[in-house]
Amino acid sequence: MALATAWVASAYHLPVRDPDGGVIATYVRLPLIILAAWLVDILARAFLRSGGRLRPLLPRAVEVTRERWHRRQIVFALSGLVSWYVMYAAFRNLKSYVPFVNRNLYDDDLSRLDKVLFLGNDPADTLHQLFGTTWAAEFFSLVYVAWIVLVPMSLAIALMWTRASHAGAWFVTAVGVDWVLGVLVYYLVPTVGPIYSAPHHFTDLPHTFVGTLQTNMWQARLDVLNNPWDTVAVQTIAAFASLHVGIMVTMCLMAHLLRMPVAVRVAGWIFLALTVVGTIYLGWHFVMDAFGGAALGAAGVWIAALGTGNHVAGWPRLRAAHVEEPSSPEMRSA
Repeated sequence: MALATAWVASAYHLPVRDPDGGVIATYVRLPLIILAAWLVDILARAFLRSGGRLRPLLPRAVEVTRERWHRRQIVFALSGLVSWYVMYAAFRNLKSYVPFVNRNLYDDDLSRLDKVLFLGNDPADTLHQLFGTTWAAEFFSLVYVAWIVLVPMSLAIALMWTRASHAGAWFVTAVGVDWVLGVLVYYLVPTVGPIYSAPHHFTDLPHTFVGTLQTNMWQARLDVLNNPWDTVAVQTIAAFASLHVGIMVTMCLMAHLLRMPVAVRVAGWIFLALTVVGTIYLGWHFVMDAFGGAALGAAGVWIAALGTGNHVAGWPRLRAAHVEEPSSPEMRSA
């Protein structure tokens, strides 16, 4: 992905940007995030081990650090985070380059397919009639924001908090594969989504955080298309396939393959359903984008299983790994 970014940037004379560096540079923000995740891992366990008392917290924190953060774990976590960020930054830049490489837009084609599926009706209009345009807009905006928070949280769990490194590597790799497949599809089938290609379907929705985000993203697209060298923004609009759906499918499938608690699995599928409905309701995606995203997310899990050795005869399955027995009851329960 990094090499592809460098090649496209050179071929089309485009800048490589820090995708989230407009406010706080990544070299400042990323270490702070890592430090926060590390402190949560250490202090929460030390607090439990000290019986909720603050006085013995420091020696317990030192004890937990020695047990959990040996050299192998540090290398695993840091290499995973660096790899993840390189993939993420490359993905965001490659996504920004799409309008310069392929100037076609296929929104009308996807809209026609959607109407065939909905017997001549527009899917967004149908959802607006079904749920109304008051509380539902706020609710699905909240779901969208929750997804934004959920993804980095899941990566922190996989790389910083769990000690099931085989599972963590599989999940983080699967998310990376989702980004690779997503970029390929963006270049093959460029779209902007219903909110931009047919905005009249969404004029009845009240103003929400998502509405502000959609306006800002369109302005960033215009700025980049006008002069990519004259702005620090990146172009982030691409509808097909839906990576919101794709990554949620990856999470749900991984929850089953890793045999996580039933409550976690059920919650994942419910949140996936809300994500699908919400992105269509708010105009981010066509129905076809959701189908494409689902296929992409499933493929990401399978390809990552092959890449990380978590398979049996090509079928995804977590490989057995030796785990040392923790030395304390608190560690065993964790």
